[in-house]
Amino acid sequence: QVHVVESGGGSVKTGGSLRLTCAVSGRTFSAYIMGWFRQAPGKEREFVAAISWSANHVKYLDSVKGRFTISRDNDKNTAYLQMNSLKPEDTAAYFCAVRERVITPAHIVGSMGLEREYDYWGQGTQVTVSS
Repeated sequence: QVHVVESGGGSVKTGGSLRLTCAVSGRTFSAYIMGWFRQAPGKEREFVAAISWSANHVKYLDSVKGRFTISRDNDKNTAYLQMNSLKPEDTAAYFCAVRERVITPAHIVGSMGLEREYDYWGQGTQVTVSS
């Protein structure tokens, strides 16, 4: 059984920073893609960022480019989302998603933003940004 656990959420003021952590435990496997999604109250869940196994492929939501940075440590089965210059519109529950299914390199970037391409999900961590 695979467990995905997010941590690092909290409440900050506009312009503040947070670092989210996604820890994967349980059965050993290669997480081909690790991604972050978010869901604000009353809105659908949206893609935020994702990174491939080798970190050769990285993708971001346009509105977070230049402010958020995704990274991963494969030895620790962990992914991170460094969030700087936070804005009130970043307020949401943030979810980590992991893909175990094999994927060809040509399809990685196109798959990163799609929820159906991920196999395991965490329960989420809340990020609240106040003005």
